[in-house]
Amino acid sequence: MSLPALALPAPLLRLAHQFVRYAGVGAVATACHYATLIAAVEVGGASPVLAAMFGFLVGGSISYGLNRSWTFGSDRAHEAAVPRFAIVAFIGFLLTGAFMALLTGPLGLHYLLAQVTTTGLVMIWTFLGHRHWTFRASRP
Repeated sequence: MSLPALALPAPLLRLAHQFVRYAGVGAVATACHYATLIAAVEVGGASPVLAAMFGFLVGGSISYGLNRSWTFGSDRAHEAAVPRFAIVAFIGFLLTGAFMALLTGPLGLHYLLAQVTTTGLVMIWTFLGHRHWTFRASRP
């Protein structure tokens, strides 16, 4: 006995496809961030703090480029999109701190479970922010 095929409306299917691409870009950007961090510390002898900051920039650059072209197919000029990308990322940074404080503090979750939960929540925020503001088509 086979399961019936799930028929989603076309707009919802496009949204799901775009979200999967967004998550894939996030995985690639994170891997590059960590690879840069490890290489800078282990091979280059950099301090972990500076290496982490440089890795963040590398991962962010990859995330911006791939999301702009592959995930969202944006034509918004870089001069407009880069500051918006930075604002959405900064709000995600603040949300990460707030969610981690709430989940590990008053709610008493283990920090790893809190981080997984936080990552999911912040990923939804950044996806929606980038989709509807950062990379939305420019108005003529």
